[in-house]
Amino acid sequence: MSGWRDALLTDTPASRGQARLGAFYRGWLRFRRNRLAVLGLLIVVALVLAAAFAPAIATHDPHAQDLARRLLAPGAGGHLLGTDEFGRDIFSRLVHGARITLYIVVLVALIAAPIGLLVGTAAGYMGGWVDAALMRVTDVFLAFPSLILALAFVAALGPGIENAIIAIALTSWPPYARIARAETLTIRGSDYIAAARVQGAGTGRILFGHVMPLCVSSLTVRVTLDMAGIILTAAGLGFLGLGAQPPMAEWGAMVSAGRRYILDQWWVATIPGLAIFVVSLAFNLLGDGLRDVLDPRAAK
Repeated sequence: MSGWRDALLTDTPASRGQARLGAFYRGWLRFRRNRLAVLGLLIVVALVLAAAFAPAIATHDPHAQDLARRLLAPGAGGHLLGTDEFGRDIFSRLVHGARITLYIVVLVALIAAPIGLLVGTAAGYMGGWVDAALMRVTDVFLAFPSLILALAFVAALGPGIENAIIAIALTSWPPYARIARAETLTIRGSDYIAAARVQGAGTGRILFGHVMPLCVSSLTVRVTLDMAGIILTAAGLGFLGLGAQPPMAEWGAMVSAGRRYILDQWWVATIPGLAIFVVSLAFNLLGDGLRDVLDPRAAK
């Protein structure tokens, strides 16, 4: 124990590594106390594993049609969750659809979050006309409902999963810019920012080296919470035929195709709808847990 304390009191790479390990462990303990957040994490991990090992998990070819076995009930004919209107196995399509869902969520987060972070930190740190111009552009994007704006972009770009990702990303960055700007306004007058200026650090170095890293934790929580909205927007575009195109196994498109059979063959639309609901709920629960961990005011 004394060696551990001595290492923490000594500013060495080993002590800094042990400090980070200790901070991670304390964060995990706080996260673990939130059972719903742990449940959300488990569901998200299951989604990732299903997407990674979809060919091994799927029991049938997700695109193979067999009209003689169309609209089979769950469990009939060796189909765990039944078949759709073309005789395709719903379970296999659901598993392969996890890849498309994860693909959309990850790419939108990788595109929208850096844009919002850059816009927000630049506006908050530089102030003046730069702040006014960037925030008015942000306000314009926030004035439109995200799904309506995404529909407009997809209509201009054309249907397809890549265009849907671009459209969703272009409508998702404004909240991140708002959060980054608020964080930047609270830290731009700090002593260590002033010390960096005295040492000759330029605006770019201060933004990328000092300001942005401090905004990452807040953005991480918001991105995780927004992933549910991204999934719902992607499913909405797929439902309208503007997202992933046939024969891709996209959950929103599966719900759209099954709505014609909702009264008699309820499983065709209900099962992918439940998948959207469960995964969206999981990301919300995970985001709540991350907020408890990353919020300094929650640390004890």
